[in-house]
Amino acid sequence: FTSNSMTHDHLSVKQEIQSRAELRRTLLQTRLAIAPETRALWNASLVQNLLRYLDTQTIQCLGIYSPIQGEPDISAALGTILEKGISLALPVVLGKNLPLAFYDWNFQTPMENDRFGIPIPATREQAVQADAFLIPCVGFNQAHFRLGYGGGFYDRTLAAAPDTVAIGIAYQLSQCHFAIEKHDQAMRHIITE
Repeated sequence: FTSNSMTHDHLSVKQEIQSRAELRRTLLQTRLAIAPETRALWNASLVQNLLRYLDTQTIQCLGIYSPIQGEPDISAALGTILEKGISLALPVVLGKNLPLAFYDWNFQTPMENDRFGIPIPATREQAVQADAFLIPCVGFNQAHFRLGYGGGFYDRTLAAAPDTVAIGIAYQLSQCHFAIEKHDQAMRHIITE
């Protein structure tokens, strides 16, 4: 009986992993299929919602991201954010099982691509501690948990910086249902279009 129970539990975990992977694939396909004119409208609306939100916060340094795979493009907000006196920082992957490190960014920052093809600051002498992170979501649920790409980078980063405000960035069509796993970190807020 014990061995059957363990096998059943193992299968349940495996099915959950498979269903998360399948959900991730479906969400990415849906996001990539958004028509360019719709995407432009949604990005503009999301940027306005983001700027309104930031007006209510006291943030000195904000972690941002370079959009990949159809993620919401918040670049139209960056000039305004810098004008508000908020410094910006981009994430860099340091290693497979490590949290992300963030480095200062502005429009004059020399850039290069990391091994994933994602733009990162070329000079990375001193990592900075952001007060808040804008975190792109492949999906998110009603409890504000995020489904990412499966590498766990942001979960490790948030676990290592529990006082940093996690702000999920996603299109509303990415809201979905999925089970929360023990390593998952909740977003403080989710901003959509």
